[in-house]
Amino acid sequence: MTHDHEHPHEHAHHHEHAHDEAPHGRILTIRSHSGLSGDMLLTGLALMNAAADREQTGGAPVGTAALVDAANGLLAELLAPLAPSVPALEGCVSLVRKEVAGIGGWHAEVRLPEAHEHRTFAHIRELIEATALTESARRLALDCFALLARCEAEVHGKEPDEVCFHEVGALDSILDICLACALFDRLAPARFVVGPLPLADGSVLCAHGHIPAPAPAVLALLSGVPVRPFAGALTAGELVTPTALALLRTFGCDFGPWPAFRVTATALVYGSKVFSGTANGTVFAVGQA
Repeated sequence: MTHDHEHPHEHAHHHEHAHDEAPHGRILTIRSHSGLSGDMLLTGLALMNAAADREQTGGAPVGTAALVDAANGLLAELLAPLAPSVPALEGCVSLVRKEVAGIGGWHAEVRLPEAHEHRTFAHIRELIEATALTESARRLALDCFALLARCEAEVHGKEPDEVCFHEVGALDSILDICLACALFDRLAPARFVVGPLPLADGSVLCAHGHIPAPAPAVLALLSGVPVRPFAGALTAGELVTPTALALLRTFGCDFGPWPAFRVTATALVYGSKVFSGTANGTVFAVGQA
């Protein structure tokens, strides 16, 4: 599933902690090797939620069929409140095993009809407000789309409510944002730490044609974000999607090295893009301070 060209800016739902602090409670970290997208976020968050549930009951570790079944059950449970507002989302996503260069990981398999609607932010806001998500998950999703709308408005000289989303308004992006927000709200980490994000030169194909990478939406969100060069092709193009970066900002992550904590579960998550000689994978880990 691809929706690489949505458009963000900055926000407030921060759970900020100085990097030298060690707050008690659950810690989540994401270490991105080759980039990050909305579907990668929802895959990793689903597995971390399932692992946290199993830890409380002494269940199976990440990677076992039982845990992936639990994660898929959780996805179905969290999709149910969205179905009345967006019927096409019902039963549309499941986690599957994927191997890259002989190394097994997990990937979101999404089954959605083709959608080409151009939705305004006002329309998307009404849609999300009508869902039966929890109040906090709904607020996160609204904040994320508001972040994207503000960025798009700045780029095109419009008011946020007038912004007409193209790729962002597609069903897969609504799925990614709403589901990732529901999963993050459920996991409720006391601290969320993300490693430096990889970037590359090249171009991005979007509704406006070929534009330089990083896309304007990503550029608008990069202030204060540690980045590093991609280990693969220097002209690989878009690695971190605007949706993913908007979600990270909405979730109030800290950017920095691995935190000090006791790891209880990890997962390797693969994206849809294929890079020659470089696996498109990201590591998720959860544990206790």
